[in-house]
Amino acid sequence: MLDGGVTISETLESVQTKIKNTYFKEKIRELETFVSSGDSFSKSMKKIPQVFSPAEISMIESGETTGKLSLALAHLSENLQKSYDLRSKIKGALTYPAIIFLFLILAVVIVLIYVIPAVSQLFETSDVALPLATRALVASSNFMIHQWAFILLFVATAGVLFYGYKNTPKGKANLDYFLLALPLAWKVYKNYILASLSTNLGSLISSWVSVVQSLSLTAKSLNNEVYESHLLAVMQKVSWGQKIVDSMQEVDPEHQIFPLDFLQMLSVWEKTASLDTVTKKITNQYTREVNYSLASLTKWIEPIAILIAGIFVLWFAFAIFGAILKVTQTVW
Repeated sequence: MLDGGVTISETLESVQTKIKNTYFKEKIRELETFVSSGDSFSKSMKKIPQVFSPAEISMIESGETTGKLSLALAHLSENLQKSYDLRSKIKGALTYPAIIFLFLILAVVIVLIYVIPAVSQLFETSDVALPLATRALVASSNFMIHQWAFILLFVATAGVLFYGYKNTPKGKANLDYFLLALPLAWKVYKNYILASLSTNLGSLISSWVSVVQSLSLTAKSLNNEVYESHLLAVMQKVSWGQKIVDSMQEVDPEHQIFPLDFLQMLSVWEKTASLDTVTKKITNQYTREVNYSLASLTKWIEPIAILIAGIFVLWFAFAIFGAILKVTQTVW
């Protein structure tokens, strides 16, 4: 619309009519009010920090400075769409494993609360010493039935403590390290971060934001303390005149954070200055890696769930049939 000569205020007014979310509709209305009162688009965005991130504002601000606002908006739109599509793909792929484990937990709870008490009544009248597996199963059932309030309190307390710890700098860093080392899931998480890094860095630099500022904004936008600390160290070296790839190799000589193939593709940009082409290739490459990692993760989820269910069923079988065998031996 801006390319067609429509003003920003008129464009924002038109956008309002297409948004169904009440909250965002109100924020766009506030943005239009700020612009109509004489503020620039980027300055108006800064007044609504809960909606617009510093990276998004910097892209628009740079577009206004260079007179290429519509191009900056196009870069931002493409960047947000790629990020949204990638997040949606990951959430969609992880829904199935989450449902499997939810039903598995529900099945175990139902067995412990309803099935075990009914079966255990068969052994209460006998004076036989029940096997350890049976006693453990009955004790677990009794604990869940009679101490459910304690269990709920424990889960709620653990959730509150975890949330509080996660929001501390040390807790956030430790959680990010844990996710990057978590078996099966770490590849999905790392490839997602690298795809986001490439997309954000390429979009910012393509929008004429300085390399140093682009590195700083990209570091904060990844929402990962590990990558943020490494990128800020890279930014410091770049501000001293070093190249990005050389700085990344110095900061991460073992290539644990920045893989060698990522650096090799990034070095092509530094040699040829073909930023758009290279960052798109990097993003596409790591988006494919996310898909492969997700396929591998979901492939392992079902066997793991079956294994856990099998262990519980085996415990249940040993407990019940072991007790029955004990009782029948006393009868004969």
